Amino acid sequence: MSPDAKPLRVLIADDHAPTREDVRRALEGDERFSVCAEVADAVETVQAALRERPDVCLLDIRMPGSGLAAAWEILSRLPRVKIVMLTVSEEDTDIFAALRAGAHGYLLKTMNLKRLPDALHGVCFGEAAMPRVLVARVLEQFHGHEPRWRSLAAGETGERLTSREWEVLELLAQGRSTAEIAQRLVLSASAVRAHITSIVRKLAVADRAAAAQLFRGRLEN
Repeated sequence: MSPDAKPLRVLIADDHAPTREDVRRALEGDERFSVCAEVADAVETVQAALRERPDVCLLDIRMPGSGLAAAWEILSRLPRVKIVMLTVSEEDTDIFAALRAGAHGYLLKTMNLKRLPDALHGVCFGEAAMPRVLVARVLEQFHGHEPRWRSLAAGETGERLTSREWEVLELLAQGRSTAEIAQRLVLSASAVRAHITSIVRKLAVADRAAAAQLFRGRLEN
């Protein structure tokens, strides 16, 4: 690092204290970084971000209050902050929810933390941070599954489902409840129910179960 360069300031948000300590050690052992705050839930994360104005926020998805909700809130107020998720979850729904929330990276807690400083440094200078195996799955979703979703016939009305309705329908087909869908997509339960009502109407099916079955059947063809 050049003598005039200031360390990049990192906010660490995770409800597991040993993880926070491991991440702090990994970053503070690199002169390019300084840890400006450590917090344990979404509310504290937003408050600390507004107070400290970090360069990058490293967030756990499953911390109390939801790391995804914190990401949405931080980026709405501090659009220049970089958001990187650090999580145990490899679920596609979490990955895509993080990307929709504006995350610039999605890293797994199983990674070698010696690689974390380089990953975060790259994010701060315009690169994305994601394990190769997850990149392959993201590409598979966009290049493989999505066209098959779009081939689903729209019902007698001829109306097309919106992007959000496709997301809700996919989660319905996975057997998710209204509350689970709301959490995944960072929506209210009433908004999810409204989307489901619209999906059922557009697909001209009897109910949410029938819509989910139609979706699953089309993907299997």
